[in-house]
Amino acid sequence: MVGPGIGAGRSRGLDVRPFPSSRRAVTAAVRAGRRIVPMHGLLEVDVTEARGLLGVPQPPLSMTGFVIAAVARAVAAHPEVHAYRDWRGRLVRHRHVDVQTLVEVATAQGPFGLVHVVRDADIRGVVDISAELRGVQADVSSVPTGRALQRLAPLVGRVPGAFPAMYAVMRRSVRAHQLTGTVQVTAVGMFAGGGGFALAPPTLASVLVVVGGLDRRPRVVGEQIAVRDVLDLTVTVDHNVVDGAPATRFGADLRRRMENPAAEAGLGAGS
Repeated sequence: MVGPGIGAGRSRGLDVRPFPSSRRAVTAAVRAGRRIVPMHGLLEVDVTEARGLLGVPQPPLSMTGFVIAAVARAVAAHPEVHAYRDWRGRLVRHRHVDVQTLVEVATAQGPFGLVHVVRDADIRGVVDISAELRGVQADVSSVPTGRALQRLAPLVGRVPGAFPAMYAVMRRSVRAHQLTGTVQVTAVGMFAGGGGFALAPPTLASVLVVVGGLDRRPRVVGEQIAVRDVLDLTVTVDHNVVDGAPATRFGADLRRRMENPAAEAGLGAGS
């Protein structure tokens, strides 16, 4: 019950605004992801060594870039996890790994998570990937998805059903997967601070890795207990095309690579 005088003179009206075209694209992508039968795995990864290496260059390298490099290498070693079915029901596997990631950019409708595709991420170093991500943030028009967001999304968003129809065509198109990648890495969980896992709805990617929180926790190192930097990851694969055992091997390999960053995850000298 509201007491007398509380809120006196306060406007209790409503703000009604058009639904942003950028959000229409997001909701259509989420609907397209309903074709996937998601199987989730929760990984705690010791990134103490990786954080030390990331902080050496100035400016420091991107944790998201590091995760992209490690995920791409693990996917290349376990290609069954990023397979998908085409229009004829056949299983398609790419010999390369292109990774979608979300880069927050400023738009006229407010901040927006722009989908950017890091090409050949399985053979690139963290330095290279970090520089690319910073370049997208600095100039959204420098990449095709950024130009499409600026020019086409406002127009297409005005056509009822345009985005859902586009994603319906894309979801089993080999050409579309070649353009958009088969793996997605999103770091939305890191904005909250502290530890914790995050879940995101599947989209067109066959593998989704959500970077959650990072905090310091006691871990067993050899025969000792030490305080380490631990990153929470949620790994989602499509149970339509991969079973639990291969997915588990992929998750174990991903953890191993991230915990041995110099040798296994693109953070070595000159990478």
